[in-house]
Amino acid sequence: MTNWDSLFTSQGLVKVSGIDSTILIDLRYSTTNNFTGKDIYGTLEEAYLQPEAMEKLEKASSLLKEGNPHLRLMIYDAARPRSVQQILWDVVDLPENEKSTYVANPKTGSIHNYGCAIDLTISDLDGNELDMGTDYDDFSEIAHINQEEQLIKKGELNETQVKNRRLLRQVMTDAGFQTIRSEWWHFDAFPREKVEEDFVIVE
Repeated sequence: MTNWDSLFTSQGLVKVSGIDSTILIDLRYSTTNNFTGKDIYGTLEEAYLQPEAMEKLEKASSLLKEGNPHLRLMIYDAARPRSVQQILWDVVDLPENEKSTYVANPKTGSIHNYGCAIDLTISDLDGNELDMGTDYDDFSEIAHINQEEQLIKKGELNETQVKNRRLLRQVMTDAGFQTIRSEWWHFDAFPREKVEEDFVIVE
């Protein structure tokens, strides 16, 4: 059985709940409620990040609470070992040329594998998630952030869903995170070049 705390902390990562206990955690890969339909993480119930990424997340959490005291950030996934990345890569049911749009190739590694990326949403104090138009790990254009106005016009998203996404993006980018085009829930703490230069991948 993997000692997750030892695996992550031995490489300098920190436990999110130990620094900001107001951030909610629903690690989807520790449940069967994910695109694989399987519990990938098993005993892992905590989220971990590099300290520098955690500083930004703590700021995003504060920004959200300042303007919306009734709302909280909720984490779907944070640091992810490359061994888990391999499982996701092998399971994802997409054509080979589309896989890397949604799941990073484990050969090069995901920014998650360095502890510098986070998947998350916003929920109320009871853990009820805001409507973002799709669930986590939705591999369709409706999850993309660069076509939201067109998707509203097509009736595939509504104004409230896009407003919720924009709130998430605002607090995360104001805290220093970067978005990616294809996933409303995914944010990188640093560009890949800096990640590969400054951090070690978690195997």
